[in-house]
Amino acid sequence: MVLLALAIICALVYVVLRRRDRRMLRNGVLLLATLFFAVLGVTELAMVRFPAIEVVVVGAILLFPVGIVVLAGFLIANGVRMFRREGRSLGNMLSLIVGVVLVVVTVVLVLLLRSGSTVGEAALLLLLAVAGYVGIVFLVFLLYAVVYGRVAKPREADVVVVLGSGLRHGEVTPLLRSRLDKGLEVWRHSTAQGRAAVMIPSGGQGSDEPRPEGTAMAEYLVAQGVPESAVLPETRSRNTDENLRFSREVQQAAGVTGTVVVATSNYHVMRAAMLARSLGSPAEVVGARTARYYVPSAFLREFVAVVAAHRIAHAVALAVVVAVWAWIAVIALT
Repeated sequence: MVLLALAIICALVYVVLRRRDRRMLRNGVLLLATLFFAVLGVTELAMVRFPAIEVVVVGAILLFPVGIVVLAGFLIANGVRMFRREGRSLGNMLSLIVGVVLVVVTVVLVLLLRSGSTVGEAALLLLLAVAGYVGIVFLVFLLYAVVYGRVAKPREADVVVVLGSGLRHGEVTPLLRSRLDKGLEVWRHSTAQGRAAVMIPSGGQGSDEPRPEGTAMAEYLVAQGVPESAVLPETRSRNTDENLRFSREVQQAAGVTGTVVVATSNYHVMRAAMLARSLGSPAEVVGARTARYYVPSAFLREFVAVVAAHRIAHAVALAVVVAVWAWIAVIALT
C-alpha cells in the first residue's frame, strides 16, 4: 500500500505542475515515478494474492538482458536504414551508434560479472550507475515527449509559427511539408472559429540552400490557400532557438497578439516547447507525423541536445549518483 500511496502522491503533484506549465521536463520525472510506483504497488498486491505471479516477475527480470540485446539489434538495423536513405551524418547514424554501444556495454557487464575480482565488481557497479542514470533520463525525456505531443494538443491560435527543417534544391521537403500541413491544420481550424490568424514560416538560408527556408515555406502556404497578407515569413534563423526568437520579433513588428502555437515534427515538440519556455514565450507546440524509420535517430538527437543544454545539472546529478554507488560498493566489498 505504501508504494501505491507514493504513486498517488506523485500523480497529484504531476497534475498540479502540469496545469501550471505543460512544457517542463520535471513533469516527466513525476509521471515516470507515478508509473514506477504504481507498477511495483500493483505487482506487490498481486503477488500477495496470487503467489504464482512471482514466477512471472522473476522471468521478466531474467529476460531484461534479452530485451536489451533485442533493442540493440533494432537500433543497429534502423541505423543502417537511416544511413542508406538519409546519408552519412552523425545525426542520422545515432541509432546505429547507440545500438553498438548497448552491445559493447552488455558484453563488458557480462565480463565484469564473471571476473569475480573486487576491481571487476567495483567497475561493474560504476558502469551500472552511469548506464542506469542515462537510461532513466532518456526514459523521462521519451515518455514526456510522447505525452506532451499527444495529450491536450492546442487546436486554435492567433499566431501559427512553423519551424523550418531544410530545403532540397530550394523546394520544400516531405519532412518540412508535414510541419507546414500541421500548421495549416491549426490555422484553418482557427480561422473557422472566427480568429484572424496569421502564419509565420520560420527558417533562414543554409550554406547549401539557394534561398531562405521561410521564403519557400511561405510560397507553399499561399499555394495551399492562405492569403498572402496572413503569411509573415521569417528568413534569418539558423536553429530552433533563433526560429522562436526571430518569429516573435516578426509577430511584434506586425502588431499581432494572442495565442501562439508552434508547429514542428513530433520528435521535436519537447525541445521546442522547453526552448519557448526558456525564452519567456507562452507558445505551445504541436507535432507532425514523421516517417517511422526516421524517429529513433531523431529522438536520440533531441535527447542529446536537451542533455547538452543542461550539461552542468546532469554532470552534478551523475556525480552524486556515482558517489552514492561508490559508497554502496565500499560497504558491500568490505
